[in-house]
Amino acid sequence: MALHFTQKEFDERMERLKTAMAEENLDAMLLFSQESMYWLTGYDTFGFCFFQCLVVTAEGEFALLTRAPDLRQARHTSIIDNIIIWTDREDADPTLDLHDLMGEMDLVGNRIGVEYDTAGLNAKYGSLLNERLKNFGEISDASLLIPRLRAIKSKAELAHVRKAATLADDALDEAIRLTKAGADEGEILAAMHSAIFSAGGDYPGNEFIIGSGKDALLCRYKSGRRKLSKNDQLTLEWAGVWAHYHAAMMRTLIVGKPTARHQELYEVAREALEQCRDAMKVDQPISDIFDAHAKVLDDAGLARHRLNACGYSLGASFSPCWMDKPMIFAGNTQVVEPNMVLFLHMIIADSETDTAMTLGQSYIAGTSGPKDLSRHEIDLILR
Repeated sequence: MALHFTQKEFDERMERLKTAMAEENLDAMLLFSQESMYWLTGYDTFGFCFFQCLVVTAEGEFALLTRAPDLRQARHTSIIDNIIIWTDREDADPTLDLHDLMGEMDLVGNRIGVEYDTAGLNAKYGSLLNERLKNFGEISDASLLIPRLRAIKSKAELAHVRKAATLADDALDEAIRLTKAGADEGEILAAMHSAIFSAGGDYPGNEFIIGSGKDALLCRYKSGRRKLSKNDQLTLEWAGVWAHYHAAMMRTLIVGKPTARHQELYEVAREALEQCRDAMKVDQPISDIFDAHAKVLDDAGLARHRLNACGYSLGASFSPCWMDKPMIFAGNTQVVEPNMVLFLHMIIADSETDTAMTLGQSYIAGTSGPKDLSRHEIDLILR
């Protein structure tokens, strides 16, 4: 089987899940998040764009309901033995197949936790599922249970994260090498991806962000490419990816001479990132990190140019997004724990002067302070 972890690692994860389920008084869970299935069993697929569900009991029994194209995928990439196929046909309703499977697993009248907050369960099937479960047992939203477990990485997971970080650095090396007046964004993007793929890395959970000129102020991918001008700005957000584990970075590169505004915003972004890094303390709330970000930017008169979040957890993620929980925003009381991997991003978009400035770096939380995953410094990059 094509597994990225040992059976012992999967057994330890199951024990952690069983303990968490007992604390939540759950007899079983219905997993729809691809990230949860991958973490618990190794199951690796993009088939979650269709209906599928991993049923997990408090005793550690599990069964996968999926479509025929994923039968061999599950056998080859996971430790799942019990795989049930629902049949594609006119007016197919796989929630009925799930209902029958749960009955066969003697789960009628039990306390069931459901992962609702995931791209793996769309509104149509979520509505049908709720109808099926109306008289089944006591149903609760357990969307956050496994993400909280996944946020704390094992030694084996951190090895994948560090490999991903190496690939992220390699991609930045390529971007720096190619960035100059007249360079094509497409060639820069292709070289960054090539650095990752040629070293055995994976597709990221979402597209890389690349934008120059006014598009450098965007913090989402958009279609279309341009060539860099003599004096320009290029914003990049990307991630190295290994075994689906992400290590993200973000930079705004300056082509030619930086403007005074570029320099001013860079100094603020750097101070904010350093303050956020210093606030990333074990046993302290995640909100402390955001508060540090907001204070630096607001004190510099940039409140209207900043975002309402400044980072998020990283781990093994699938489309449509590599952002993981917990998010770094005001009031998040979840505490930083050892071996969390957090991406801190400082994004300043001054639409009044069309000036962009970003800095983003990933860190591993530890009792002696956060450890930087990148070999690159956070200096302003001039080309």
